[in-house]
Amino acid sequence: MASNSVIKPKTQAGKRALARREEKVIENTKSCLLIRGGNTSEAIGSCLKDLYSLKKPHALMLKRRNPILPFEEISFVEKMSRKYDCSLFAFASHSKKRPNNLVLGRLFNYQLLDMIEFGVEGYQPLCTFPVAKVPVGTKPCLSFQGEEFDSDPTLMAIKNLLLDMFQGPRVEKIRLQGIEHLIQFSYCDGQILVRSYRILLKSSGSKIPRVELFEMGPRFGLRLRRHKLATPEQFKQARRQPKVATIKKIKNIVPDDGLGNRLGRVHVGRQELDKLQTRKVKALKRPREDFNAADGKKIKKRRLSDNKKQKNKG
Repeated sequence: MASNSVIKPKTQAGKRALARREEKVIENTKSCLLIRGGNTSEAIGSCLKDLYSLKKPHALMLKRRNPILPFEEISFVEKMSRKYDCSLFAFASHSKKRPNNLVLGRLFNYQLLDMIEFGVEGYQPLCTFPVAKVPVGTKPCLSFQGEEFDSDPTLMAIKNLLLDMFQGPRVEKIRLQGIEHLIQFSYCDGQILVRSYRILLKSSGSKIPRVELFEMGPRFGLRLRRHKLATPEQFKQARRQPKVATIKKIKNIVPDDGLGNRLGRVHVGRQELDKLQTRKVKALKRPREDFNAADGKKIKKRRLSDNKKQKNKG
């Protein structure tokens, strides 16, 4: 009979593993699980290895072949994603009906969110380009060319998936010398062309360096075959952020002016300085010449009363 009690970890490694999988306000960098199908061609197998090279260290490739079909049964992918704590997956296979098949997908809470099937065409491996490769873990720049990425609903979903797949870790600051890798996606004639470049900054005789691009591979094209997209409710739930992570905007407060200072704006009403109560000192008394026209009547009355007093004394 199965017990409903929760089994607590007995080792420190087990405790650390569970702590890494706990819910966090700011999520960890998404890892990708790469799976080889029961039958793969040399081209699609090499393509999967190159994707693994681009995704390292946030990637894990299974060594054994797995004769599965993600569009028919996704339970194996969900099980492996839970085991290795991966929210992205890439599945490569080859058949007469679907040659050089590549499936890219995402999972939310270890359940399938969406996946898209592509056919890989015109593949050239990473090793055929005689250009120095970028260091492991370099965050790439992503470029999308084509109006269809902003107008077609399916291509918009593909763009969102590719951003999740290749964006790498999130950073707060960027060093100019650290921008070394560019991945370009271009839509042309129903095909997404993928190009990978190494960025070199060279002296130009001014403060702004001269930028040169050298293709370092891999090079291939993706042709859309099948897709299974998330429903609006699933996508909304996956994009939901906790209230702790959202910074509430405070009215008339600037959190940072660039120098680490917090600035505030205070609105003060119109001040009537004439009615301001001050300490009664002779030095602060206004002479009679300073009275305005509105007080002129009071001044004349005082002068008339002073003249009468002097006549009575005389």
